[in-house]
Amino acid sequence: MQVIDRRQNPKSKSLGNRQRFLRRIKSQIRKTVKDAIENRSVSDLDSGEKVSVTANEIGEPTFGFDAAQGSRNYVIPGNHDYRRGDRIRKPSGGSGSGSGGSPDGDGEDAFVFMLSRDEFLNLFFEDLQLPNLAKRKLKSVASEKWSRAGYANDGSPQRLNKYQTMRRSLARRIALKRPRLHELNRLEAEFEAAQTPTGSDDGNQSEEAKRLARLIEETRERMRAVPFLDPVDLRYNRFEQTPKPATQAVMFCLMDASASMTESLKDLAKRFFILLHLFLNRHYRSVELVFIRHTYTAAEVDEETFFHGRETGGTVVSSALEVMLRIIRERYPVQDWNIYAAQASDGHNFDHDMPRTIELLQREILDLCQYYAYIEVGEEESSYVSALWSGYAQLESHPHFARATVLDPTEIYPVFHKLFASNRQAS
Repeated sequence: MQVIDRRQNPKSKSLGNRQRFLRRIKSQIRKTVKDAIENRSVSDLDSGEKVSVTANEIGEPTFGFDAAQGSRNYVIPGNHDYRRGDRIRKPSGGSGSGSGGSPDGDGEDAFVFMLSRDEFLNLFFEDLQLPNLAKRKLKSVASEKWSRAGYANDGSPQRLNKYQTMRRSLARRIALKRPRLHELNRLEAEFEAAQTPTGSDDGNQSEEAKRLARLIEETRERMRAVPFLDPVDLRYNRFEQTPKPATQAVMFCLMDASASMTESLKDLAKRFFILLHLFLNRHYRSVELVFIRHTYTAAEVDEETFFHGRETGGTVVSSALEVMLRIIRERYPVQDWNIYAAQASDGHNFDHDMPRTIELLQREILDLCQYYAYIEVGEEESSYVSALWSGYAQLESHPHFARATVLDPTEIYPVFHKLFASNRQAS
């Protein structure tokens, strides 16, 4: 006997069941998520990820009869091969995975389902947190500002918009043909002249004065019926609170593009940048990417050029730091942006450039950044200490600086986890 729950769930009401299922196969999902990083671009966050699970990993508990207990009768179709009392041997195999199947043709395909974007990120970063939390929390407070939002029919007197009010008043008076004040003044002047005797025809003058008097009274009545300013004309400035984009961040990706940086080393750097970008998107509404590629000179480039450009040359790290400082001053004011930087290099740098590099980091860049991570990539362990690794040793006391080495793709996530672990001391 199998118990199957076929109750209809309203839309989005099966979330609890899905979360329990994800917890059961979390180890399998983690492996799939880590493998997915390799084929993603740095800013590719618009989709989730397909997860393939074998039948053995999603088996449900079932109820069944004890074969050694009770008495059961079966009714099976007639055939020419078996008689009453014959025992039918259970077929060997009977299940399989993939296209191979089993010898008798039966089998089960792997179960494939889609992780949503939020599920993908939650599982990947569930035990990590952003460094420099004190400053991050300050900038993550959702602030609002008042902005103009048209006009309202009522409001406080100090918000009265005189221009819009008078426009509507004039339009209403013109539409209703309200007499103008100068027309009334003209009629009154004519009435005064009609009352002054200028000749012998006093009867005609009296009739003209009476006509003007009636016309003046009608004009005043129409002016009273159509007031100069009516409550329907009033317009007040309207304001609404709109969210101010306070939780925004920029990530500077700095990479050595000298001849010693092979494609495999660039691939290691790319994977770290992908993780960092994914991680920042969990804490900020918007994250912008700035790619800086350097040899003996540095320039801001797009992502394709950043990872696959052909230019090579010597290594002058300070050139990349100077470009970063210039971009911050021009486009990313510190009071409005959370600034992060990740530098990937094989550790080479000219000796004469190290003092300038350390000076830029110590005196300017580290104080502007929320976090500065240096990743030294390599292909094999060596006792050789690079110029950058040796020079950056004096920066480890700074709370916004961290460094690590990566020699293999399997080390990317452990290193990232170490740099952003929840129990890491925050400033």
